[in-house]
Amino acid sequence: MIVRHTSRTEILQKLKKKVDNRLPIHIASAGSGLVAMLLEKAGVDCINTFSGARLRGNGMGTMSMLWPILDSNKQTMDYTREDIMPAIKGNSFVCACLNANDPLKDMRMVLNDCKAMGVYSASNIGPSISYVDKDSEIYKVLTKSGITLDNEIEFLKLAKELDMVSIGLAFNMEDSIRIMEKAQPDIFCFHAGTTKGGLSGYDSGETIEETTARTEEANQELRKIKPDVMLIAHGAAMENPTDAQYILDNTSCDGFWTGSSTERLPIEKAVFSTAKEFADLRFPDNKK
Repeated sequence: MIVRHTSRTEILQKLKKKVDNRLPIHIASAGSGLVAMLLEKAGVDCINTFSGARLRGNGMGTMSMLWPILDSNKQTMDYTREDIMPAIKGNSFVCACLNANDPLKDMRMVLNDCKAMGVYSASNIGPSISYVDKDSEIYKVLTKSGITLDNEIEFLKLAKELDMVSIGLAFNMEDSIRIMEKAQPDIFCFHAGTTKGGLSGYDSGETIEETTARTEEANQELRKIKPDVMLIAHGAAMENPTDAQYILDNTSCDGFWTGSSTERLPIEKAVFSTAKEFADLRFPDNKK
């Protein structure tokens, strides 16, 4: 299996052309090769891989990646190499979402390994300290032990130095501004929160109007810092295409990032519905 490789220049040229033509950029998560194959066939620009997507594909919630049940970076690198890259043709570029706070790995080595397998983009989401509430005790303990946003910022800067496309991500305004000021990522996603819906989604009660307003508030601040940054929306009440259209209609976003919306939720619905039809089949009454 030989997959066509791309480059930072080619990726950014394609994305800029979409922005100029007012076509939304679409980033989507894939926890399996089949999902990646279907995403690429549907025309998704970027397929992102991370341990949360793989765990989600196994029926667990995305946030289960925060629990120390696996080596997050090894999980991401292994399944990206073995499941994702052989399943696609190279029309979509792949972004590896990595844990920049991994104490057992030199992230320069990890990023070079990404490039060797044809992955020319990286993000700080897998997982990020930005997931953790700043007023919590666990946040204080984590940062005291050296798990910090600064490491993620340095990771994003290194990705650009290595000629990769950097995709920054944060859950709140403070972290978003810090990443934008210090890392200057090519693309930034304001993560509005865990996507609602389905078996393991979390519904905070926020409406799509509220998710949209918070996203645009972040956009306005971030574009003051880097006017040419490509801004992407994700999460919370953005559950389906209608919600994503509302985001596009009411924000200055250049596109959106789907995780559960194009992976977990459609799989849950399709598999359950079809399996239930089979399970409800019965022998004819006259058959002995």
